[in-house]
Amino acid sequence: MTNPAEIIPGVIFYSYNSAMRKEKVGFLTHHTLVLQVSGHFTLETSVQKISMSKGEMLLIGKNQLGQITKTPQPDQYYETIVISLQEELLRTIALEEHIETLQKYVGPPNILLPANEFLKGYFQSVLPYVRNPVESLTNEIGILKVKEAVKLLLHTMPRLRNLLFDFSESYKIDLEKFMLSHFHYNIPVAEFAQLTGRSLAGFKRDFQKTFGMSPRHWLQEKRLAEARHLIENRNKKPSVIYLELGFESLSHFSHSFKKKFGKAPTEWLS
Repeated sequence: MTNPAEIIPGVIFYSYNSAMRKEKVGFLTHHTLVLQVSGHFTLETSVQKISMSKGEMLLIGKNQLGQITKTPQPDQYYETIVISLQEELLRTIALEEHIETLQKYVGPPNILLPANEFLKGYFQSVLPYVRNPVESLTNEIGILKVKEAVKLLLHTMPRLRNLLFDFSESYKIDLEKFMLSHFHYNIPVAEFAQLTGRSLAGFKRDFQKTFGMSPRHWLQEKRLAEARHLIENRNKKPSVIYLELGFESLSHFSHSFKKKFGKAPTEWLS
């Protein structure tokens, strides 16, 4: 999520805004627990689209790319509370509680949690930190709140132990299929490597074998080709699509497009 306020650094975050926003999520590194305080939230990944409204709770699985849409409702602001379930702390909890995964988790990566008094009470206990953030609150408080959240999640849905406590290394996934589905995300090549279960060197090597060129070159070519298709065949405006295709600025996109195709993107509009 883009620039949320940190209530307890690295652990508890608060997101607030009054106008609809669409945000490309580069890389959701950690499992994340979200409470929708008000407004409407939608997360869309390559395999799942999931939404929630006021009072609903969502567990977002780690190692994903996606787009988040934040929409305030009429006469309301958009508010969420976000709890980061970082792997290092989950490993500590597993050791302390003698937790072992019994089998590989095979369910959806993002799960709407059933409403219950325990989780509602948990988030009520977090609200004072959100409403009255003070520097004297330490990471120790954050660790206690994460441990509490994990225990309540396991109480609510015991099968989540196989999701939260799976510390196995990522396996190599189909590189071509993954990149064709995710080329439009503006993230470093190293994160693409991690998401496909490879070291950076291994990713570059496999990429060259698969596509016949370097990742950076292929990403540039693929994004520009998709941009031309959207402009020519769907009459999309350059100012609308450049961010969706992973370009950092309209000027960079326009310069790259003209260099590739000989004309500025606006000249291709019918």
